[in-house]
Amino acid sequence: MKVTGKTRVLGIFGDPVSHSMSPLMQNKALQQAGIEAVYVPFHVQAEQLPQAVAGIRSLGLWGVNVTVPHKEAVCSLLDEVDPSARLIGAVNTIVNREGQLIGYNTDGQGFLCSLAEDLHFHCEGKKILLLGAGGACRAALVSLCQAGVARIGIANRTRSRAEALVEEFGPVFPKVCFEPFGIEKADLLKAAQGIDLLVNTSAVGLKGEAFGDFPWPDLRQDVAVYDMVYSKTGTPLVQEATRRGHRASGGLGMLAGQGEVAFALWTGERPAAGLMKRCLQEELSG
Repeated sequence: MKVTGKTRVLGIFGDPVSHSMSPLMQNKALQQAGIEAVYVPFHVQAEQLPQAVAGIRSLGLWGVNVTVPHKEAVCSLLDEVDPSARLIGAVNTIVNREGQLIGYNTDGQGFLCSLAEDLHFHCEGKKILLLGAGGACRAALVSLCQAGVARIGIANRTRSRAEALVEEFGPVFPKVCFEPFGIEKADLLKAAQGIDLLVNTSAVGLKGEAFGDFPWPDLRQDVAVYDMVYSKTGTPLVQEATRRGHRASGGLGMLAGQGEVAFALWTGERPAAGLMKRCLQEELSG
């Protein structure tokens, strides 16, 4: 990679950030497109976030991605937040337009792209069950509603958090039927009735753990399963779904998809098709 006085700088703010695979796929895409820019990780602790965001302007960075734990806190530090990102309540991509910092959330678009590409799943009129009620759930929920789903169930260990999401988004998307659930066996059995897609938006699976009481025998064979968590060998959820004959995918495609949308926001160009995902797959395969 040749760095000159004309090289533009992109990056990612996070804590931790050393594990991020975004530099790998973004730099490969920049090189492939012949764009003179470099993408680097910035370890930013919570108390440093205001100074780091100010640094985007003062250093003339082209833009940055934002990852945990800063996606929500960064919203109030920007000049403008895209309506979808404001609805989600989180920003994962910042674009510097001549000193004006504009926040976007590309996670939902990446999620929908991965559903279509990895599971051949299209959302209009479908019934979805989301496991978890955190930030990733919000991004999935908004993108699914905007794509025209008919029903969304939200199952969470703390049922009140699922209920809060239903109360918040029900009036925003009146054409979508929402229902909150806990994760007790009886609740999950009811929640899974008639669904077309099961999505894990929680951190379950990140350390190899599984959903113990999920009612697999009651799922139709054509129900697709998507786990936003990803791993080299497939998460327990993906492994179990595949073993039972369901179409299933981990979240690698979502990571690549959100990165492609961010790349286009910064550069005005789409990266080479499939390039980012191939980079991630090659890295995970060693």
